[in-house]
Amino acid sequence: MPDGPAVATAAVASAVRAAAHAAAGLPLLAGGKSFGARMSSQAAAQKVLEHVHGLVFFGFPLHPPNKPDTKRAEHLAKVAMPMLFLQGTRDTLADLKLLRPICADLGSRATLHIVETADHSFHVLKSADRTDGDVLRELAQTTASWGETLRTEAQR
Repeated sequence: MPDGPAVATAAVASAVRAAAHAAAGLPLLAGGKSFGARMSSQAAAQKVLEHVHGLVFFGFPLHPPNKPDTKRAEHLAKVAMPMLFLQGTRDTLADLKLLRPICADLGSRATLHIVETADHSFHVLKSADRTDGDVLRELAQTTASWGETLRTEAQR
């Protein structure tokens, strides 16, 4: 089992402080994969992520596997910064029928990028027209492009 939310959000805040120090002056994104994504968003909701320009969630775990619910997203309304949700269509921890309206309610703060046939780990079906490596490149390019947009907007 991972550490509890209090320890995990403190770890996220500590990592962000270290990154801000190491890369002083550069735009900073925070986030994570699955539990790390949720803990990063909770840290942002608690306003303990100074110097962060946006959050990137690689497979936000909206609910336990195959148990659709939205309680894990309630804190997102308190997150003031832009958020990028990268989600697969076969992710059993994030029913897109629930996640899409949450992102819509968050308005311009939320960007939802959907990866067809990808599961929670972003593995795609063998019958897909692409490989897991293709998906990883897509995630990296989408994140870089989104981050560049944030940087450009911040310079205005």
